[in-house]
Amino acid sequence: MKMPDSLISFANALLRQPSPSGEEGAVVELIVSEMRRLGFDRVWIDENGSAIGILDGAQPGPTLLLDGHCDTVGIPPGIEWTHDPFGGEVDGDAIYGRGAADMKGALAAMIQGAASVDRSRLCGRVAVSATVMEESLEGASLRTAMEAVRPDFVLIGEATDLNLNRGGRGRAEIHLETVGRPAHSSTPQLGRNAVHDMISVVRVIERLPARRDPLLGDTVFALTDIISDPYPACSIIPTRCRATYDRRLITGETPSEVLGMITASPELSGVNLHAQIAAAEYRTYTGKILKGPKFLSAWILPETDFLVQACLKGLRSAGLKPKIGAYRFCTNAAYSAGVAGVPTVGFGPGREEDAHTVDERLDLRALIAAKRGYCGIIEAALSGKRGTLS
Repeated sequence: MKMPDSLISFANALLRQPSPSGEEGAVVELIVSEMRRLGFDRVWIDENGSAIGILDGAQPGPTLLLDGHCDTVGIPPGIEWTHDPFGGEVDGDAIYGRGAADMKGALAAMIQGAASVDRSRLCGRVAVSATVMEESLEGASLRTAMEAVRPDFVLIGEATDLNLNRGGRGRAEIHLETVGRPAHSSTPQLGRNAVHDMISVVRVIERLPARRDPLLGDTVFALTDIISDPYPACSIIPTRCRATYDRRLITGETPSEVLGMITASPELSGVNLHAQIAAAEYRTYTGKILKGPKFLSAWILPETDFLVQACLKGLRSAGLKPKIGAYRFCTNAAYSAGVAGVPTVGFGPGREEDAHTVDERLDLRALIAAKRGYCGIIEAALSGKRGTLS
């Protein structure tokens, strides 16, 4: 299959440069260099280390921000890949490497797609941000980029399998701690075992009924870690036990409501339980500290919204046949839509289930189609014909 050399080469270059969260500097330099090569009007690196580029249309109008994160998760030790995770290898109809689907392929298509649009026909401007640290704290770097760009619309390039997402689940990280009473392990009845109490907490959580949204799907509670204290212990009943739950949210859920589902259970009335939303603090490669609660809101944009309809029109004009859906995982849209209230959609190549996998891959035909799709979206959203999309 004949492929566009420039797009594949750029995706390959991004994949060959490791960029785990907090170490994105080198890949940001590649992105900045490409934006300048393609003729972006303004390009800079913000205080967090994210790359931002601006393309001005010929006429005034709204600002559309296309965002993709340039950090990736790491490579778990002891699990072998059949393709070099930092090789950017093309094998058959796919390109392989950490970040291929999540989401360096989308970034490559987004940047080149935006640059290929005929700006003489645009009313407004296009901004593209390659944000850092998304895998650690969704939305934190996008917030800074949005403060600089002031977009009227946001498009998140996370994987949608070339469909259009108009919503996404949020997530909360919940820290739980049970406190017991110490005793010698030869006389456990004299103490109170914090692990046994945590088992009771886990049983309560695992029996909680899921809530359902027709677009976003079900809420989820997932136990992600648990540890007792002291650890390791020697002949002593554990006096503390800590556990973490990941909660996938639907719209309308609040921190107090989510914590109350657990703490208000009458089954735990005798348990000394502390529950709180985790607080995050991360240092970017520039030294900037990003922090905030790990409660990231779910969001939904109405199907009748201008942005949804413009994107559908643009994608169809690019020869695609998008279905409307929603993200099951959390994205930077938790800030743009969930906090800032800016109309946001998602469109990108790859599937959600391809993210973070061994031998992560992206179909090259989807990569090429995504570039066309971004062009179509930009042209439709910035056509100057708002309200006349039919």
